[in-house]
Amino acid sequence: MLFACVNDIDTIKKVTYDPKSPDNVTQNLEVKYTDSGYAKIQVFAKLAETYTKPESIMKLKDGLKINFFSEKGEIVSQLTALYGEINYSKGFFFVKDSVQLYNFEKKQRLETEELNWNQKDSAIYSNKSVIVRTPGGILFGDGIRTKQDFSYYEFIKPKGKIDFDKENKK
Repeated sequence: MLFACVNDIDTIKKVTYDPKSPDNVTQNLEVKYTDSGYAKIQVFAKLAETYTKPESIMKLKDGLKINFFSEKGEIVSQLTALYGEINYSKGFFFVKDSVQLYNFEKKQRLETEELNWNQKDSAIYSNKSVIVRTPGGILFGDGIRTKQDFSYYEFIKPKGKIDFDKENKK
């Protein structure tokens, strides 16, 4: 006695396919982006979900860290958050929830709940409330613009107090 079974792929997809589920799931992701052999950024995430439709997007969940490198290959700044989305189609990165951007040389930290990063021009910005902690003081504002190395920043609506004498005595 012989039996044969044929599985129709279209029927299987109808039963098992969920258009909202990711195309790929990665745990403990580590990716280093280079240009001409030099490290530019390094991305770490506990959980990464990749989607290809309708746009190429990677969702980073349960914590992420991004190291930004100088032309000499040294880490100059670091971005951390609990959640992020990279839109590869648009060259745009969005992070939220416990967001911090730290510049190692200047020992300054930006804290907010949401940041946007345009990978094409390295601009980082937010329209949310932000706190910048420097060796010279603490600044507050609603919205900020900076570069990914956080070497300078511009508040949209600044508030706070800073002691410029401490800043200039480095």
